[in-house]
Amino acid sequence: MRSAPHPVTSDLFADRLLAVLSGQRPVHWMLRHTAGRAYDELARLAEHGLLRTRGARPVVRDIGYYEARPDALEVFARIGAGDQLRALAFRLEQGKDHRWRCTAIELGTPRP
Repeated sequence: MRSAPHPVTSDLFADRLLAVLSGQRPVHWMLRHTAGRAYDELARLAEHGLLRTRGARPVVRDIGYYEARPDALEVFARIGAGDQLRALAFRLEQGKDHRWRCTAIELGTPRP
């Protein structure tokens, strides 16, 4: 029997993804923490530099998750940088090796 996922897992991955998306870490830093198309999507998002700022450093302002099943989390976070706010959503799945990996990621774009 597996225990319920701990919120620390979602917080850890939000911080890791934010580090890559804001240019603080290279994309390959997440290679072993992703599965499926998530790595390619992360690379695409990081290339666009949507969370790179010259002013305030982006931070996770709020985070939550929904347990889709015992080995899958749907995570949502609000990312703030100064007065700008963005939405970040990602899916985590626990493999047979009991390691959590990001399997999907989306980043909201600001309104004009």
